[in-house]
Amino acid sequence: MAGSALLLFLALLMAPALAPAQAPAAAVPDWALPSSPTHVQVPPPADFHRQSRNFEAPVGIFDGQSDIGAALVEGSGSYDAATKRYSVRSAGYNIWYQRDEFRFVWKKMSGDLSLAADVSFPNAEGYGDRKAVLVVRQSLDDDAKEAMIGEHGVGMIHLAYRDDRGAQMKDMTYRFGGVLNGVHAKRIGIEKKGDSIAIFVSLTGEPMHQLGPPVTLHLDGPIYVGIGFCSHLPTTLDAAEFSNVILDAAAGKLQ
Repeated sequence: MAGSALLLFLALLMAPALAPAQAPAAAVPDWALPSSPTHVQVPPPADFHRQSRNFEAPVGIFDGQSDIGAALVEGSGSYDAATKRYSVRSAGYNIWYQRDEFRFVWKKMSGDLSLAADVSFPNAEGYGDRKAVLVVRQSLDDDAKEAMIGEHGVGMIHLAYRDDRGAQMKDMTYRFGGVLNGVHAKRIGIEKKGDSIAIFVSLTGEPMHQLGPPVTLHLDGPIYVGIGFCSHLPTTLDAAEFSNVILDAAAGKLQ
């Protein structure tokens, strides 16, 4: 018996350890599904939140990056110093309603600012409503006050903002580009001057010019300013690239 017990002990000692049980993947709630023949995306429940995943490590000129709203698939942001190009990769159901899910590459700033970039979508087959964005946010919470210029995969550009924490996003009544006339802007920008936030475009390479009136949004410093992307699909990664990025701690510096 002693010999058998010893053999059993050695066998157990040498056996490979069992892998820890994997938690089942979180299910995609119905409200997060994009528009389709059978479903239209709707706002999430009023009390639905996920804590953002934040990474305070520099990315080019930015201080850190976050998965705002913790999309079910982790995103990434990177900078290629040789090409001076940022790549932002993310899943996420939307940057809209009363909360957001997107990868955000950010810098903490205060006061006035100018931010501009050339935007492209490497994957030509991505979802049409995917959004590459330049964002000014009060915090890294999923329901933060914010203003953004969004360029969609189909080329549409618009100014949107959330005027209070947890409020529904508002969209300016004007929109430009994309399926309306086949134009994709060469360059987009956002400017904060006091409580006035406006968006700018360069359609074909001409000097940047303001598109529509500004919105009034008060943000207490410090704030988070940067570039971001959302695939508009809850568990599907896609990407946007940002080049010729300029970020200046003053208004009137877009170029």
